[in-house]
Formats: sequence, C-alpha cells, structure tokens
Amino acid sequence: MIPKVVSWKKDTVGDLEALLKGGDTIAVIDIHGVPAGAMLGMRAALRSDMQIQVAKKRLMAIAWERMGYKSEDLNALFEGVVQPALVSSANLNSFQMFTELKKTEAGRAAKEGDIAPHQIVVEKMDTGMPPGPIVGELNSVGIPAKITGGSVQIQKRTVVLEAGEVFVGDMGMMLSKIGINPIVTGLRLCGTLEDGTLFQPSTLDIDYEQFETDLISYAAGAFNLACNITWFTSQTMPTILAKASREAMAVALEAAIATADTMPHLVGRAHGSALGVAGQLDSEALDEELTNMLGAAASAAVSAVASSSDSTSEAPTEAEEEEEEEEEESFGGLGDLFG
Repeated sequence: MIPKVVSWKKDTVGDLEALLKGGDTIAVIDIHGVPAGAMLGMRAALRSDMQIQVAKKRLMAIAWERMGYKSEDLNALFEGVVQPALVSSANLNSFQMFTELKKTEAGRAAKEGDIAPHQIVVEKMDTGMPPGPIVGELNSVGIPAKITGGSVQIQKRTVVLEAGEVFVGDMGMMLSKIGINPIVTGLRLCGTLEDGTLFQPSTLDIDYEQFETDLISYAAGAFNLACNITWFTSQTMPTILAKASREAMAVALEAAIATADTMPHLVGRAHGSALGVAGQLDSEALDEELTNMLGAAASAAVSAVASSSDSTSEAPTEAEEEEEEEEEESFGGLGDLFG
C-alpha cells in the first residue's frame, strides 16, 4: 500500500516551486535564533524585493530537483544552516540581496549554551557603573574588575572565550551589562545561485566605499600610463595632444622658430634681454626711449617689492602686538603673585 502524501506538504512544495520560478537570484538563508515577531517584521520590510519561504530541507530539495537545478548546488547552500529558508528575487542581484539581508542583523546578549561566534575580548575600560555587587559578579566569570574613582573599571584586557566555545552560567548576561552582545541574529545569507553561479557570503561581503576608491585609483593609474606610453584612445587623445602642443612650443621657443604663436614670446624675451643689456650700460650711451623704458621697469619693480613687503609685514606686526599683550599680561600676573 502506497502511503498518502500529506496535503500540506504538496502545497508547500508547490509554493517553493513558484518561488523558484519567480526570481533570477535564488538563495538560502538561516533564520535560527530570530524571534517570531522580529521575523514577521523582517519579511514585511523585504517583501517588495524578495520572496521568503520557510520549509524543511527535504521539501526544498524536492522542489529544487523538480525545477531542474543541481542537487549539489543546494547541498552547498545548506552548509552550516540550522533553520533554512528559501529566498528568490527578480529585482536584486546576489550582491544587492546580501546588502539588504545584512541590514536585518543585530547583536543580542548570549545565553547559556550559545556558541561564541568569534573570540570574545573584554578591553580595559571604565564601565561607568557605580559601585555595587556588579564587581563581584564580573570577577566571578573571569572579568577582573574593581572600584576606582567611584566607578567600576575593568583592570586589563581579557579574552573570556575563544571562537566555538560555549557560554556557561551568567557569562552572557555579565558581558551584556558592559555592552558586549556577541550573538548576531538576523536573516543570515548562506549563499546564492545566480545564472548558474554559486556565490558564497565571503564573496558578496564588499566594502563599496573602498571599492569605489580603488576603482578611481586604478582608472587614474591606467589613464596616466596610457598617456605616458602614447596609447591613442578617445579618452587619452585630448591630453596627449595638449602635451605635444606644449612640448612643440617649448622646442620652437628654444630654437627661435618664428611663427604666429611663438612671435609674441620671442619678442617679449628679446625685449627683456635688451633691457637687461641696456641696464648694464652707462646712462650716456642710452637714448631717451631706452632711458624711459628702464625707468618704468625700475619703478614697476620697486612697487612690486613694496606691495609684497607691506602684505608680509602686517601679519608679523599683529603677531608682535599679540605677543606684547601676552607678555604684559603674564608679567602683571607675576606682579600680582609677589605683591
């Protein structure tokens, strides 16, 4: 006699198949430790971007195989999962889904029997708590504390638990009292499947600000390299042409090649050189025009020096006045001290 399949299991498998059809990005999340009330709120907040279905692993596997996906991919997504849920999204890619699910995570106090997710360290600090029984309670779980300056202080940096060790007694409660809530609850993404590619959480966990900074740096380095090796592209051509124009102008000026562009510079250089030579000659050897030109140049130079000295002397004068005022105040204070 063939056993009947419970109707609710058929319905659940049908819902899971519909979920798998409904999105291009498929994922498995772990909802272990998430309170029912919090879970309802999280699902409501994420409903516009993704579908979430909680089910047993066996029912998920049946729907997975019916949709033609590889069973080894699902097994990879199930690694480390305690209480799985299947997720799909038509709006988010794997990276965006990881970011949205990451927002649901929050720390809570450890309970007896919880496993430390990482090394738990208590730093040397002033807890700000007033004196009381808390000092003995902290010491009883291996956290060195005593009263200093009217408040409870942790005396030294202490490793209270290593990763994988179990919380016992009141350790979790004592850590929570000093602001350490090491157990992270939330919709933990265990992996995604997108366009046939599996993504692990470690791959999806990206610092986007640093990523953007790195991209800008890499692009700038590539642009500089392309310009320096004269790599012709639509982006580098304006810079390469501008550089070539500046270098050509410099060569033309050094070679005294007369063109419409170089003539103003060459004439200005010749004029300056002529004035320099004229300035070395006796005044009787100069005609009236050269004498006037040298006088105008000298007046302009004196005016420039005077304006520069005026602008630089004002600040020191003010500083000197401030120093004098400070000296007068300090001497007045000493005079008051001695009588």
